[in-house]
Amino acid sequence: MNAEVRLEARQLTLSYGEKIISACLDIVINQPEIIAIIGPNGSGKSTFLKALSRLLPPAEGTVLLNGEDIHRMRPNAAARLLSVLPQSAQAPGDMLVRDLIANGRAPYISLFGRPGKEDEAAILSAADATGVTGLLFRRLDSLSGGERQRAWLALALAQEPQLLMLDEPTTYLDVHHQLEFMKLVSRLYKERKLTVVMVLHDLNHAARYCQRIIAMKQGDIFADGPAETVLTAESIRLLYGVEATIMTIKQGNREHLVCFPHDVCSV
Repeated sequence: MNAEVRLEARQLTLSYGEKIISACLDIVINQPEIIAIIGPNGSGKSTFLKALSRLLPPAEGTVLLNGEDIHRMRPNAAARLLSVLPQSAQAPGDMLVRDLIANGRAPYISLFGRPGKEDEAAILSAADATGVTGLLFRRLDSLSGGERQRAWLALALAQEPQLLMLDEPTTYLDVHHQLEFMKLVSRLYKERKLTVVMVLHDLNHAARYCQRIIAMKQGDIFADGPAETVLTAESIRLLYGVEATIMTIKQGNREHLVCFPHDVCSV
C-alpha cells in the first residue's frame, strides 16, 4: 500500500454521445497527496474524475495507471490499485455495514471463492480506520448521513488501494460531518500514504486539506498547483464570477488560506 502509484492522462477528449465535455486534457499524478478538483457547475470535474477512475472511456486519448492503459487492464488488477467512491453510492437499505465493506474485497476473491483471513483482516482494518467498527452489524438504512459516508469509505479502503477517488464526498453532509470526513481523509492520507483525488465544491476544504488543487473551467484545466497559487481573488473571479477575499489564518501551528466570496460580478 505504501508504493507510489502513477496516474497519467494524455490528450483526453471526453464526451457523452456527440457532446464534447473536455478536449486535450493532460495531467500527471505521481506521489501521495490529496488533490482537489474544483470549478463551477458544468465545468467537467466529475466527468474528468470518471475518466481517471476507469468509469468513463475517453473518446480520444489515454489514461495510464502505472504505465498501463487503465481501460485495457483487467478489472481486478485496476481495482487493487484504485478505488472509487461515486457521488451517489447506493446499496439495499437492509444490507449490514459489514457486508457493504466486504464488497471491497471482491478484487481479491475468485468468483466462487470465500473470504480468507487476509480478507477478514482488511475488512476489520477498514472499519477501524473509518470509525465504523461499532456499526458493523447495523443496517445501512439505520445510519446517519455521516455514518453512511464513512461506511462507504470503509468499503473503498477494504480494496487496499494506493489511489482513492472521491466524487463530491461531502455534498450531502452538514458542516460537522463535512469537517469530520475531511479530517478522516487527511488522516488516512498520512497513515496509509494514499493518493487521494476528490471533486470538491467547498474551496475552504480544498485550501485546508489538499496539497494540490486542479481548477477546471468549461472542460479545460484552468489552473493546477498548491492552494496559494490557484486560490487567488483573480482566479476565483474568473472561475466562478464572484468577488472574493482571500486570507491566511493560523490554526494551532499551521496556516492555511480561507476564501470569503462576497459578491457576484461579470467576467
